[in-house]
Amino acid sequence: MSKVNVDTIEPQSASTLTLGGSGDTVTLGSGASASGFDSGLASVQTFTSSGTWTRPSGITKVIMEVQGAGGSGSGSPNGEDCNGGAAGGYAKKFLDVSSISTSTITVGAGGAGVEGASGVINAGNDGGFSKWADGTNTITANGGDGGSLSHYAGTEGATATGGDINIQGGDGWSIEYSAYTGSRGGFSFLGTGGHGKGYGKSTSGWPPRGYGAGSGSVSNWSSSYTSDTGGAGIVIVWEYK
Repeated sequence: MSKVNVDTIEPQSASTLTLGGSGDTVTLGSGASASGFDSGLASVQTFTSSGTWTRPSGITKVIMEVQGAGGSGSGSPNGEDCNGGAAGGYAKKFLDVSSISTSTITVGAGGAGVEGASGVINAGNDGGFSKWADGTNTITANGGDGGSLSHYAGTEGATATGGDINIQGGDGWSIEYSAYTGSRGGFSFLGTGGHGKGYGKSTSGWPPRGYGAGSGSVSNWSSSYTSDTGGAGIVIVWEYK
């Protein structure tokens, strides 16, 4: 086996330096540093509230997931006139961040729940948008609309823009066959829509699970119920060397 002792090896005329040929295996000796050879997934930053992403040392690329928040379900004494909240949109994006040091992260809050009872009719509240904005690239996942009061209409899910993949949130459900029954919230890419609260049913319901889903509507003639808060948004940044 040949052995060469040198301090530095540089490519000729700024060309690419190649170590080994096809079928060869290049290894580092015991105790040697792999600095400069590292690659692959290095870390993950998760944002459940708005803040600033700062590129860690050595990170050159990211894959981000941006999920908008879900809307809350509407409330009325007649289930035929209230719909579940819509889910937020979802975007996924690959970015080379070699020249990007920071990005402003916005995370949407879920739409607040509303009351539904005799003589009380309320449309649901909208969920907030989530966003990555670094001055060059903007990836936005819009928040889901609050449940509408339209008869049998449902509530259309939110859109997303700027991603390599943009997925619309699920629609808030409507009730088409029975009054006094709460309808379900829309499903998001990262969450499951909440169940509605209806006449004679538990006031606790099932809130949305995960992130970005809509909450169910509330319908009760005799008592005051409040729909659940929509699912919160989230931004996940997968960081690669």
